[in-house]
Amino acid sequence: MSTQNIITVASGKGGVGKTWFAITLAHAFAQRGENILLIDGDLGLANVDVQLGLAPSHDLGSVIAGQVALEDALTRVETGNKNAGSFDVLAGKSGSGVLSALSHAEVANLHQGIQSLASQYDRVIVDLAAGVDANVLQLCEHNGTTLTLVNGEPTSLTDAYALIKLVHMNHPHADLRVVANMAEDKADGQRIFGALNKACATFLDINLTSAGIIPRDDTIRDTIRHQTALLYRHPGSKAAQAVLKIAENLIVSAKKTTAPPTSRKSA
Repeated sequence: MSTQNIITVASGKGGVGKTWFAITLAHAFAQRGENILLIDGDLGLANVDVQLGLAPSHDLGSVIAGQVALEDALTRVETGNKNAGSFDVLAGKSGSGVLSALSHAEVANLHQGIQSLASQYDRVIVDLAAGVDANVLQLCEHNGTTLTLVNGEPTSLTDAYALIKLVHMNHPHADLRVVANMAEDKADGQRIFGALNKACATFLDINLTSAGIIPRDDTIRDTIRHQTALLYRHPGSKAAQAVLKIAENLIVSAKKTTAPPTSRKSA
C-alpha cells in the first residue's frame, strides 16, 4: 500500500503553530484543485474543528468507539466560494484526552485506516500531537513526508531534535523536512533551520531539508479568533503566501519523486 501522499505535521513542543499550519496547508493544496483530507491526529487535545468553527456529527472518537466507519466520520469544509478550495476533515474528539490512552493495537488500526483512506485522496495531512509519545511515532511511520514545525525558542529546537531522532530511529528512510515558523525575517528562519540541521548532521548523521520559512504574522491570531481559514480571511498575508509556497514546493518535489526515469537512446 503506497503512502507517499501522506504528510504528517509534527512538533517537538506545543505552541509552535502546528494546527493552523496543517489547516492552511490543506487549504493551499485544495486551492490547487487537489482532493484533500485533513485528519486531526492529536489524540489527546484535538482542536482542528475548533479552529475551523466546525460542529461535526461524528469524530475520531466515534470511529474508535465503533459507532461509524472512518469514511463516514468525515466533514466537508467549505472555505468560501467554489474557487476558494474545499477539503474533508476527520475531526478529533475536541475537549477530551481519552484518545491519548489508546493502546498500541488501537493506534495501529487507526494508522491502517488512514493508509487505506489515503488511496481516495490526492493528499492526506495528519496534524499530530506535540511531543514524542508512542502514538506520534507510530503515526509517523509511512512513506510520505513528515514536516516538523520549529521556532527560535531553545526548547522548540531541542524538542524538535528529539522528535527527529526518534522518528529516524523507527523509520530510517523517513522524508524529514523542517518548517521554521514565527521567524522575524528570512535570515532568522535560515538561522533556526541551520541550528537544527547542524545538530542533526553532527549527532545523527542526518541532513534535513528545509520545507520553508513562515514569518511572524498577526493575521494568524485574528484568523484563529474568527475560527476560519487563513487563506480565506487573509489570503494576501505574509504567512498565507509562505504556506502557499511550501505547498507548491511539496507538489514539485512529489512530481520529481514519482516521475519515471528518462530513457536514453543510443546514438
